[in-house]
Amino acid sequence: MQRPGGRSARVRSAVHEAVVDLMEEHPWEEMSVPLVAERSGVHQATIYRRWGSMSALVQDVLVERFTAGEVPDTGSLREDLRQYTTNVAESLADGAIPLILRATVMEIRPGESRESSPAFRAREQQLQVMLDRAATRGEQVPTVEELLDVLVAPLYFRALFAQPMPTAHADRLVDRLLDLAAHR
Repeated sequence: MQRPGGRSARVRSAVHEAVVDLMEEHPWEEMSVPLVAERSGVHQATIYRRWGSMSALVQDVLVERFTAGEVPDTGSLREDLRQYTTNVAESLADGAIPLILRATVMEIRPGESRESSPAFRAREQQLQVMLDRAATRGEQVPTVEELLDVLVAPLYFRALFAQPMPTAHADRLVDRLLDLAAHR
């Protein structure tokens, strides 16, 4: 049984911090468990035992970053989505998230079948909770797939391949999504 704030939490925190710091300093190709171990002060064997590989470690960092905090609950889907979009846009302006996403994308191998990442599944579940709350209040809601396609995907696409989307433009995505739900 893991204790919150115990040794396990300290190890995870130190290793995650080292991964993010190193990703800001080194290209993905140079990243390695020994480098993370040296930076974090956590023995390589502990890192291999807990995560098994750099790929699994980066996925764990991504899950933690994606699922940090709850989705907004303002009492209005429009405001929940605006606040969520603002939070995402601001987090993507921080260079660490795009770096982690790029590393995750670099792990894709041609011809290999892919499943949704744990980070994606966790975020999808959080967003579904937001939509379910709005539906319970009697609001018109998009599907979680529509939310991901119309609102979330453009935010991440821009952060990966250009400049992060300004918050004002992200708000227009919310309007577009809600118009889609209303016309369905």
